[in-house]
Amino acid sequence: MRALGFDPAPLLRRYHIDEAALDQDDALISLHAATHLLEASAELTGLGDFGLRMSSHQSIDVLGPLSLVIRNAPTVRDALNDVIRYLFVQSPGIIVSVDDRTSTLENTVAVSVEIRLPGQIVAHQNSDLCLADAHNFLRLFAGADYELCAVSLSHPPIVSRAAYERFFGARLLEEPCGATLYISRKTFDAHVHGANASFHQVAEDYIFRNFGVAEQSASERVRLALRRTLGTADCDKSNIAALLALHPRTLQRRLEEEGTSFGEIKDEVRKQLALEYLCGTRMAVGQISLMLGFPAQSALTRACRLWFGATPLELRAAKVVRSDDA
Repeated sequence: MRALGFDPAPLLRRYHIDEAALDQDDALISLHAATHLLEASAELTGLGDFGLRMSSHQSIDVLGPLSLVIRNAPTVRDALNDVIRYLFVQSPGIIVSVDDRTSTLENTVAVSVEIRLPGQIVAHQNSDLCLADAHNFLRLFAGADYELCAVSLSHPPIVSRAAYERFFGARLLEEPCGATLYISRKTFDAHVHGANASFHQVAEDYIFRNFGVAEQSASERVRLALRRTLGTADCDKSNIAALLALHPRTLQRRLEEEGTSFGEIKDEVRKQLALEYLCGTRMAVGQISLMLGFPAQSALTRACRLWFGATPLELRAAKVVRSDDA
């Protein structure tokens, strides 16, 4: 937006996105809010290809730890399987699928990207952005072996068909049938350039240890989101549901089916982190209280008495004594 001569701050405020969070690699923001932000940005700038343009500002590093997995996969086929398996780490509301059997075009493999959000939400710009990113990343992986045969959109073209075809360097199918890249089978089977099998294993192990698998329970997904948002304005049930691309009532129902609740999980996460911070760091108790999202230090003290039968300072002192004895 700044490169185009516009101030992004008012739109960020409108959709309750903290600008400071955009500089934090592990910060979570609402996919719902980001999708609205892209549509509003396109409207304000008058650029129907805003999503396509934005892709030029994004490298594969936007995928965080997942980027290390897929850039070190043996083949493009393996890289796409890793994306399908682990993209939930980046966003549970963005779904990638691969059809290598019944593709619309002969001798191609269909790679589709879908944005799943509750309600009727216009996601044209975000859909174009995700499709453009997929195109750029696949071209990076396959190098000279990259061959894109055709493209389909999830919506009628916003700018001219020629503009889309120039961007992708391939034919745009007449009828929208989902955001899809039709790559050649040669590309699908191509080796990923510069892949390192050892790096792939290390990165995959890291994701599995820290994030589990996509099929993890709702309670585990909530627990993970809370660990990353405690102490911010985004750690209430409505915001966590939005981060997980779920309606709050849907999230509540799934947690009830698992025999727990949002409040119980939040209490468990706070308890675990309180112990880690008090006994494993030298942070001030007041700072820990803020990081755990308590309104005041006294609230942390009351919680520690309830959880552990001791105040924060007593817990920290007990840890020091145990360490000295050891």
